Amino acid sequence: MTESTHATLRELLEHGQSYWLDNLSRRMIRDGELERRVGQEGLRGVTSNPAIFHAAISRGDEYDEQIEELVRSGRSLMATYEELACSDLQDACDILRPVYDESAGRDGYVSLEVSPHLIHDTEGSIDEARRLCERVDRPNLYIKIPGTPAGTPAIEQLIYEGISVNVTLLFSVSDYEEVARAYIRGLRRRLDEGETVDSVTSVASFFLSRIDVLVDELLGHRIGITDAAGASSGGPRAEELLGQAAIASAKLAYTSYERLFSGPEWEPLAEAGAGVQRLLWASTSTKNPLYDDVMYVEPLVGPETVNTMPESTITAFADHGTVRPNSVRDGAEQAARTLADIEALGINLSSVHQRLIDEGAKKFVVPFDALLDGLARKRLDILGDDLASEQYELGELAESVDSTLSAMTAGRFVRRLFDRDTSLWTRSEHTARLISDRLGWLDLSHLQETADSARALADE
Repeated sequence: MTESTHATLRELLEHGQSYWLDNLSRRMIRDGELERRVGQEGLRGVTSNPAIFHAAISRGDEYDEQIEELVRSGRSLMATYEELACSDLQDACDILRPVYDESAGRDGYVSLEVSPHLIHDTEGSIDEARRLCERVDRPNLYIKIPGTPAGTPAIEQLIYEGISVNVTLLFSVSDYEEVARAYIRGLRRRLDEGETVDSVTSVASFFLSRIDVLVDELLGHRIGITDAAGASSGGPRAEELLGQAAIASAKLAYTSYERLFSGPEWEPLAEAGAGVQRLLWASTSTKNPLYDDVMYVEPLVGPETVNTMPESTITAFADHGTVRPNSVRDGAEQAARTLADIEALGINLSSVHQRLIDEGAKKFVVPFDALLDGLARKRLDILGDDLASEQYELGELAESVDSTLSAMTAGRFVRRLFDRDTSLWTRSEHTARLISDRLGWLDLSHLQETADSARALADE
């Protein structure tokens, strides 16, 4: 990029918006690209997710040496993944630490996600967040927690404990408001107990392009027909609403942000040094080639916001984007009318939001499982003949076995087994207790820790 394009990116910061990179790999850490973006282009943060990490680890050989070391030391697949991810996160946090210090903790963060399998598990999310935070041990780490019904209490608890959170998978204004209130409750609990509130922060990641992809699909079914009631509504036609749902939702979320982070409920926290939970615009690459490639940047510039972009969107905005100060505040009333017009055409936006959450979870679960599968294959290659192996000739049973294994995978059988989920076998409380009493063998892998005392008892 030229100095003039750097200036375009830096101009965002002058108007209250930080731009972050939606990508992370060991290559960009080691070859100086990340440091160059921070030092020369004004990059203020980095986000990552299982899909991004899977892409990084499956391309090239940058991770192979560490993978072999971890495999030969006996680490499990999950432990291997976490070591790889945490190593990258630590290095990235160190590169962004000057931004964190210069901004007094407002920027300079790198995000690490809890397992996407925990999307509906409050306590599991809290426990994993604590462990990852302790493992990375950097003040400029964000733990990513989805803004789901199970994630919201986890967000409050983690903020209360002083762990900074990047809330993900937000698609609706109402869900955003819930996580904003959870952030405020967490801070208030800290303040009530005499803890500081200036050292813990949060961003709320509102996903954009995915909204338009789904709403446009539903609008497409209605082009050329009347509204759901069967009579002309007199409002905009379906084709006139294409590509407008996401920006409208974002503008209304920002209106809620300004309301929630002002007034008597917020002021005591602000006076104690608390920072607002900034809105972060995520999923900002344009999926429809007919749309402007910076359509999720230019209309959403405003104070206390973040726009996290992939490289392609950063390059496009630096090349031909225009910074429109306070554009996020423009057209809030029109935004409300736009969403009302979409609903009038028979599109239930609440159902759209729930579907987006479910699909978003899947978009993280699938690459996460693919990542672990890839690590398992590398483990087999590394250990080779050191692994005992068996082969089965199943004959006519092969198809039945394959379908059963697929069903077990879809139903998360192994995870539920180790969580002692007795609903795998029964709905009877009595039978469930009997089964639970017979699952002690699941702890065999941890018994090495008590092996010496067990031997002493046996000898006695």
